[in-house]
Amino acid sequence: MSRADFYLIAKPRFLTEPLRLVCELARKANDAQLPTLVLARDQAQAEALDELLWSFDDDAYIPHQIAGEDMDEEEALVLIAVPGGEAPARPLVINLRDDPWLGACDRVLEVVPADPEAREPLRERWRQYKALGFDLNKYDM
Repeated sequence: MSRADFYLIAKPRFLTEPLRLVCELARKANDAQLPTLVLARDQAQAEALDELLWSFDDDAYIPHQIAGEDMDEEEALVLIAVPGGEAPARPLVINLRDDPWLGACDRVLEVVPADPEAREPLRERWRQYKALGFDLNKYDM
């Protein structure tokens, strides 16, 4: 059974920079040697995440890249995909897009913004995953 985890942004360090939470999730996946696909909203978000993964922690090295930009994608544990681009299936997906991830994976992570208006569509996404039989979890971050 697939699993969907919703990470609700609440801590001050993530309120102003929600991509920092994505970096923390990517670090945990990297530490567990779990190939991860990050679904960015657009090219600008993919590039911002790419830059932040290099600099968010001086002690962390997370092999990552934007899908389609290099031939050695399989060596990057974290692969960032932009809409319209192709990306290989990975066991863990961090979804930053507006639609639920319905592709193959063992686990999908949904980052939920602090803005109450932005949370409403994610409540619907929770219901969609539940209807599909996903095991659901919620974490306050």
